[in-house]
Amino acid sequence: MKSKSKNKSKKQRLRLSPRSIKLPKVLKKRKAPEERLKEAFANVPKITDETVAEHREEVLSSARKYIYPLQHSRKRIVYISTSIVVLALFLFMGYVLAALYRFQSTSSFIYGVTQVLPLPVAKVGSDWVSYESYLFELRRYMHYYETQQQVNFSTQSGQKQLLAYKQKAMDSVITDAYTKQLASKYNVSVSDAQVNNEVALVQSQNRLGSSQQELNAVLNDFWGWNEADFKRELKSQLLQQAVVEKLDTTAYSKAQTTLSQLQHGADFATLAAQVSDDASTKTNGGQFPGLLTRNDPNVAPQITQALFALKPGQISPIIDTGYTLEIVKLLQVQGNKVQAAHISFNLEPISTYIAPLEKQNKPEYFINIH
Repeated sequence: MKSKSKNKSKKQRLRLSPRSIKLPKVLKKRKAPEERLKEAFANVPKITDETVAEHREEVLSSARKYIYPLQHSRKRIVYISTSIVVLALFLFMGYVLAALYRFQSTSSFIYGVTQVLPLPVAKVGSDWVSYESYLFELRRYMHYYETQQQVNFSTQSGQKQLLAYKQKAMDSVITDAYTKQLASKYNVSVSDAQVNNEVALVQSQNRLGSSQQELNAVLNDFWGWNEADFKRELKSQLLQQAVVEKLDTTAYSKAQTTLSQLQHGADFATLAAQVSDDASTKTNGGQFPGLLTRNDPNVAPQITQALFALKPGQISPIIDTGYTLEIVKLLQVQGNKVQAAHISFNLEPISTYIAPLEKQNKPEYFINIH
């Protein structure tokens, strides 16, 4: 009986209704997908202008603790860098000024600095004379005597020579300054075309080489110049000549009178003896000693250029060599040489017209030549 009752209870347990079985809470409360989706969207925060602003402010506030030290560091770097640059410039300028005004250096580096910085070496009236122009003149003297005359400027005798060249270079730049003042006053100028014509004339007579390459080589060997340097010096000389030509009316008046007399039949030799300023030729009717070539080093290129354009017996117009006024006559041609005579009139030196200016406004020097 007992075994039957036990079997009966087991069967009863197996026959229990599904409702009588307890389910987990998760399974019991599981919601439909639509409901879960609504709840998910409901929990998402709404994005508005206010929430964006709040979020931005939150991010920025957390980043400021890194930004402020960086800004401070950047300002410090700029300050230190600027201070270093200013100090370097100050030291550099101190070195340059000492090299120029105390030690009077003529090195290529210092010369290059003066080509960039407009430092003065003197003052003429209201005009400044650049240190670069002084070194330009001095360095060409030094180059010539070192390379062509083998002068050693480190020796005692060389130092004495250098002192003379320094004074010569200073006198030259002071003269140029006064010349420019006179040129400005009397409206005198020299064009690049005039300079180029002078260079072409010298080259045509092979006085500094007939080719561009030879010209550059000669300029570099003798003066350490390039063509631009040569033209610069030539332009300065031509300006002095142009000022004298403008102001020395006496010499031109004599030359014009003599030329007029020759054109009216006066004897060339007789006039040469009477009015020529060349004492070495006037007693011989103005005749040059010996025969002349196109590139004769003893005669100005303007004279030989005019002579070789004449026919025997012809007389030239007035020729301005820059230092004299010349009237030449071709006597005869012998192959590639000529025999000629001239009547010369000396032009006043530029110093004649500079002297009154210098007396009125003496130059102020910023270095003592020693």
